[in-house]
Amino acid sequence: MTTQARNKAEREAYYARIDKKGMTPLWESLHALVPTQPTTDCRPALWKYAAIRGDIMDSGSLITAEEAVRRVLVLENPGLRGLSSITPTLYAGLQLILPGEIAPSHRHVQSALRFIVEGTGAYTSVDGERTIMHPGDFIITPSWTWHDHGNLAEADGGEPVVWLDGLDIPFIRTLGTGFAEPYPEAEQPLTRADGDSLARYGYNMLPVSYEHTSKTSPLINYPYDRTREALDHLQHHGEIDAWDGVKLRYVNPATGGYAMPTMATFMQYLPKDFRGKAQRSTDATVYCAVEGRGHAVIGDARYDFEPHDVFVVPSWQPVQLNADEETVLFSFSDRPIQQALGLLRTQRID
Repeated sequence: MTTQARNKAEREAYYARIDKKGMTPLWESLHALVPTQPTTDCRPALWKYAAIRGDIMDSGSLITAEEAVRRVLVLENPGLRGLSSITPTLYAGLQLILPGEIAPSHRHVQSALRFIVEGTGAYTSVDGERTIMHPGDFIITPSWTWHDHGNLAEADGGEPVVWLDGLDIPFIRTLGTGFAEPYPEAEQPLTRADGDSLARYGYNMLPVSYEHTSKTSPLINYPYDRTREALDHLQHHGEIDAWDGVKLRYVNPATGGYAMPTMATFMQYLPKDFRGKAQRSTDATVYCAVEGRGHAVIGDARYDFEPHDVFVVPSWQPVQLNADEETVLFSFSDRPIQQALGLLRTQRID
């Protein structure tokens, strides 16, 4: 036996012995554990809404919102199948509620965002306040707050409503801090008038007695019509960034920080024929097209999008955003977590 073969046999015997004692040698996996740049099982992916809309609607005849608690089709990243994850830290799904239905009230530690994709007439109630949903609205469900959803239209009229759910479920699962609780009734009692939080916190003013205690924005709903107005003004009177077009960050009006402690949310405008420069970031990002058509180049692959399509850009993958028409994109990521831990890294590529 050669010296090399003898050393290999001795090492394998040693590894087998310490394995039985719940140990493993770091030197065999160090390069994988501490790579020279981010590695991830998350892959670029695109969900064409036109191709899956029928499946979403079919779920309405298979199970009721009450029975399902939340009738959602989870968007599973092709590299993370079986984990109910669209990125390593984020969950995304498309939720359907039909006229006359109620998705029963509950609460959980996981923070949730709703981005309304299609339909009108539905609502969500959060911590005693109801807000009506409109396409393009960004709605927050803070951690550990009671919330239920409903469709105000009669069961034999109105239209189905679909929205994109975004939650920090995988992150909470990693920490092992998840709790949930059902409400005793299908709907929580309403203790504040519709639009109360917008009136109190959405006009660059705060109630005199307001004391900031939560890490989440006191606003429940960020209406699309106001967001779109801001984008429109800036695209006419501001500068068009070569990477992002016109991009705005949703903020907590009480702090100026992120609207949610674990998820950053953005809306951006790309002018017609915009060809964005490449950039990359360590925060894997989920996009939902609101208006317009274009394509994203992620790595070496092209993904054509149109309204309601969802696509994901993994950590540290170069992405270029391109618009064939005037385009608006909503997006969210785990950027607040990374910034809080001093881990966020971004790079703009000229």
